[in-house]
Amino acid sequence: MAENNKFLLRIDDMTYATMEKWAADEFRSINVQIEFLLKVMLKKNDRLNEKNLIEGENKQLEGMNSNWTNLIYRLIM
Repeated sequence: MAENNKFLLRIDDMTYATMEKWAADEFRSINVQIEFLLKVMLKKNDRLNEKNLIEGENKQLEGMNSNWTNLIYRLIM
């Protein structure tokens, strides 16, 4: 498994609380939720191709059951 880069992210309290709630709804940590959303946007904007996705991520996307996640997934595919 590749080592993750670490960096500080400063966001306002309301955004953090909203992201934290969304992450909990998806049974993810807030860090994983932010990484997931970044990858979704990279893929949607053709900045990340299938070769660059980590192994198994497509299975994770297909297994999502949240309405929000399914909506985002449909938008990028």
